[in-house]
Amino acid sequence: MANTKTVTFKDNQTGKTWDYPVMSGSVGPDVVDIRKFYADTDMFTYDPGFTSTGSCESKITFIDGDKGVLLHRGYPIEDLAENCNFEEVAYLMLNGELPNAAEKEKFERDITYHTMLHEQVHSFYSGFRRDAHPMAVMCGVAGALSAFYHDSLDITNPEHRKISSFRLIAKMPTIAAWAYKYSLGQPFIYPRNDLGYAENFLYMMFATPCEDYEVNPILAKAMDRILILHADHEQNASTSTVRLAGSSGANPFACIAAGIASLWGPAHGGANEAVLNMLKEIGTKDRIPEFVKRAKDKNDSFRLMGFGHRVYKNYDPRARIMARTCSEVLKELNIKDNPLLDIAMELERIALEDEYFIEKKLYPNVDFYSGIIFQAMGIPVTMFTALFALARTTGWIAQWNEMIEDPQQKIGRPRQLYTGQPKREFVGLKKRK
Repeated sequence: MANTKTVTFKDNQTGKTWDYPVMSGSVGPDVVDIRKFYADTDMFTYDPGFTSTGSCESKITFIDGDKGVLLHRGYPIEDLAENCNFEEVAYLMLNGELPNAAEKEKFERDITYHTMLHEQVHSFYSGFRRDAHPMAVMCGVAGALSAFYHDSLDITNPEHRKISSFRLIAKMPTIAAWAYKYSLGQPFIYPRNDLGYAENFLYMMFATPCEDYEVNPILAKAMDRILILHADHEQNASTSTVRLAGSSGANPFACIAAGIASLWGPAHGGANEAVLNMLKEIGTKDRIPEFVKRAKDKNDSFRLMGFGHRVYKNYDPRARIMARTCSEVLKELNIKDNPLLDIAMELERIALEDEYFIEKKLYPNVDFYSGIIFQAMGIPVTMFTALFALARTTGWIAQWNEMIEDPQQKIGRPRQLYTGQPKREFVGLKKRK
């Protein structure tokens, strides 16, 4: 919304000035409305990474990195993780308010009855190599859903968008679990309607037809909380990718596939996988001082993964909850002697006490703890990012819906600072030296 402030830009060569209105959100910093800047000045703004650019207006998630605040629809992440299940948070993301008891029951039922995949998708998996990365499989299968569900592809139809939203949120655990089962050569396990969202995922991951499998309630609760903590995180790379793809009018399945591809990068969703790889590289606790010293050396390429955050310059509020969840899981599984976990715990202790880490605000982040939890639960490293994609699908879908309904939405078209050759004369092949 606009306020009475304006910002003036001046061309020092010509002396010309232009005034631009300042817009204020409900919380957070003001933004300068520069939509007419190019038309007025014949210039673009230059902002690699878009770190100082607001790409959209949103009511879903707010982050204050300096204070360590994360809000979903106004609710602190701590309150949601402590008091809600994942389905409630998904409902909140999509609808703007927490559900009452009847709304919660109906939403959970709607999601549950969309968890199965079209049976022909079953054979789609056989086209992948057994050693394919789960993220490659998820990206392919998610995008292919548009070939199976033609009845919900009209993005201008609110009912179609609702059905597609339910399908994507409901089917992503099945897609992810089946990617894991396929890599093992084990039979696919179908979802069960009597299980909750997180329970169903763990059941499809670890059950086999050979014997009964009962999901551990402590681990199910931990998984549910992990999904909540990763549900959305404002306009990050993958969310911006979903919005950018969606701005062209692409169907929601294609947009989510694009988000999965973006999330796959080690600087984004692959960070918790990178944490485990780092712990393996360190190898033993006695080598920790050596690697901490390397991390402090700006001339050394080694970096401690799982510490610090692009946005948070304070303790990531999700990391505090994840740390507690980590303790609960390790206690439940009675894990006391694991070399990688020992290294991780010692690194955490150092980071919270060492002046270098404190001064640079390099606190353990959510990726540091989630990798430890996943390993303790028996989830392979290659599935770490897949779980992130499973959780983040809810946020992507909420952001995609918001973008479609935004009357100011336009197809994304960033500009560039061109530094290549200016116009030059063409030289025929025979005259080229």
